[in-house]
Parts: sequence; structure tokens; C-alpha cells
Amino acid sequence: MRLSRFYMPVLKDIPSEAQIVSHRLMLRAGMVRQQGAGIYAWLPLGQRVLNKIANIVREEQNRAGAVEMLMPTIQQADLWRESGRYDDYGKEMLRITDRHEREMLYGPTNEEMITELVRASVKSYRQLPLILYHIQWKFRDEIRPRFGVMRGREFLMKDAYSFDVDEAGARRAYDKMFLAYLNTFARMGLTAVPMRADTGPIGGDLSHEFIILAETGESQVFCDRDLLELAPPGPDLDWDGDLRALVAARTALYAATEEMHDSAKFAAQTPKERQVSARGIEVGHIFYFGDKYSKAMQAMITGPDGQDRPAQMGSYGIGVSRLIGAIIEANHDEAGMIWPEAVAPFGIGLINLRVGDSACDSACAQAYAALTAAGREPLYDDTAERPGAKFSVMDLIGLPKQLIIGPKGLAAGTVEIKDRRSGEREELSLDAALNRLCANG
Repeated sequence: MRLSRFYMPVLKDIPSEAQIVSHRLMLRAGMVRQQGAGIYAWLPLGQRVLNKIANIVREEQNRAGAVEMLMPTIQQADLWRESGRYDDYGKEMLRITDRHEREMLYGPTNEEMITELVRASVKSYRQLPLILYHIQWKFRDEIRPRFGVMRGREFLMKDAYSFDVDEAGARRAYDKMFLAYLNTFARMGLTAVPMRADTGPIGGDLSHEFIILAETGESQVFCDRDLLELAPPGPDLDWDGDLRALVAARTALYAATEEMHDSAKFAAQTPKERQVSARGIEVGHIFYFGDKYSKAMQAMITGPDGQDRPAQMGSYGIGVSRLIGAIIEANHDEAGMIWPEAVAPFGIGLINLRVGDSACDSACAQAYAALTAAGREPLYDDTAERPGAKFSVMDLIGLPKQLIIGPKGLAAGTVEIKDRRSGEREELSLDAALNRLCANG
């Protein structure tokens, strides 16, 4: 993509309304623009990252055996009355009446709708287990939306729902999602710690939040430092094998959010040198709630004994749009964002230091063609801006690598590669630089 043809309205000044780093940088880099309190338009740079994150989430859900679908954003109020949540959910629910005076709502979550869909067609234990998911926009009317996309009113979420005939099957589905989440966040360059959490309005008796540590986190969290060193299960995990031991290894060590924290238990269970007390950002939340919805809504399954019983259910959420803010909070410096390779909007920033110079233009054209062919997704700064302004913008948007081509270097037979995270620079011939950058694709 040529920067001269790309819509990326960069701001020079720090927006006064932005309270945290991710919000400031996303506004400055032209990733989003606010359209109302807690509601954002996603501009092309932000949309590219959103797509990268959604694709990783999708791939890991599919790998774990979940099946993708798509449910509507507008739901019937009567479904929520069946479950008993319509009057209990509170003012966060945006309630709507259509022209026929039918009560509807903009979905904040989908437990009711997925239960209604499954009860209509799944009747026997032979049709289970089943995990269905979608990636869809939600709306929750936060009383005080803040921190940009970290706590907005409209947000993109992956929510999955499992259906099983008994508790053992449901807990196995829970374990699958638990491990799939660890792989998902690791692929994004994040170390997410699963922490026992309150079930809140979703309900049930088993819940874990996945927390990344960051100074700007919304809540205090407590955990064993060894949890930060555990490797994710990885892509070769046998999803049909015994998963319990892998989950137990991560839940045996102490980890709790502030509302679930037991200081005495923490002190007794965790050596002092391994005790971590820090701020954290929630990036995922999973629940096992048994028959809370299936019983109320009569989603009955005939078991192998011929008896009907309510399906055993769980739900599993990842804040796709929220993750962008969380990744930035964990990956930035004073100059701007530093994207992990897997979610970067572009792989390489190609900088032409003197547009119009025939040697620079020719070398950049060669580099752009080679990087594009290698699938490295270059963003080519072919604008007439000064070199200093180009460097500032590239550092701000945080692409993993920069390839810098200028007349002085070309005269000496070299170009420069800059690593955004380390700041290290290296001079190479153009062919050597392209061989290295293309080989990393």
C-alpha cells in the first residue's frame, strides 16, 4: 500500500480527551475517530489490525473444534424474558421498540438467542457436544465509557457457546476454550494469565478472566510469578486427548482478580519471592453455568438413558476490539506503538527519503515489488514529507521493521533496516536487505 493513497489522518497534537496511552496513540495514528460517547469509527489502519486479531481468534476457535456462525445484533425481548434476564440486566441494555410496537434490544451478549436456536434442532445426546461461535458487534450502554476502545459502548466480540449432555462434557468444553485462549493470546505476543473470577450477570459457578499485566490496567490482580513463565499449549495439542492436566497446571497456582482475592490464601500458597501484585487488563472471560439458560428456556436433550434433561452450557468471550487497546498498552514507547508481528497493520514500513530522485524511486519500486510478492505487506511512504516527519509517523504507527532508502546510502551501495522494538539499525546492500526481509515472511 502506498501511503499517498492510504487514508491515515495522523494528528500532531495529543488529544485532550484521551486518558491512557492506547487511546492517545490510536487517535494520533488515525486508527479510530470518536462518533459519540464510547462509539468509534474504525479507520483503515485500525480496521487492518482488527481483521488480523479476528483472524487469529477465528483460527484458534476452529482448531479447538468450535464452529462459526453469525447471529443478528437485534434480539427479541421475549427471549430475554424467557431466561429471566430482561428486567434484571439493567440500564446497560439498549432497549428498542419497532414500528409495530414490538420490544427488541441491541444485543449485549447472546446466551438467550443461541439457546433458542439450538433447542429448535438439537434433541439428542448424539448431536452433542457442540461449540458454536460468532464474531459480532455488541452494544452495552456503559454509564461512563472511557479509555477509548478499552471500555466503549459498541465493541467487537467473539462469543462462543458450548452445549453438552452432562457436566463432564461441559467441563471438557470449558477446558478446550481455556487452552484455546492461551494459544490465541500467545500468538498476539501477549502473556495472558487465567484468573478465577466473579461470574457477574452471566451466572454459573465457574469462571476465569484472562488478564495481561499492564501499568494502565483497570483493576488490581494477584498471581504466582511462575504463571508468567508457562508456555502456551501450542498448535500440536491433541484436542481429543486428556486436557485436564494442562488446565490443572495453570489453575493450581494462585491467580485472582481483586474481587476474588484472598490475601491469606495468597500468602500461604505462594512464596513471597513469587508473589505478583499488579494492574491488569481483561482480554477474555469464560463461564460454565450448567443449565441456567437451558432449564429456563426448555432446551432439553434426550440422554443415552432415554431421559430428557436440560443441556449443560458454557459461554466464552474475547473482546476483539478491546484487544487492540490492550496490545498497545503492553507494547509502546515514547515514540508510539510497537506492534507484534502477527497483528501489525503492515509488516514493513518502506521509507523513500527523497521522492523524485531517480535512484531512490527505482530502489523503492524494486523493494516494494519484492516485499509485496513475498507477502510482507509493505506500507510505502512515497509522500513528499521531510525525512524527520516520515520517521516520526513510522515510529508512531509501530510497524515491526522499517526499510529506509535514501540518496546518501544508495551512493555508498547501502540501505538501512531498522527494528522498531529494539531500535537497532543495520546497513546492508539493497539485495541483502530484501533477501532478509522477504525470508522472514
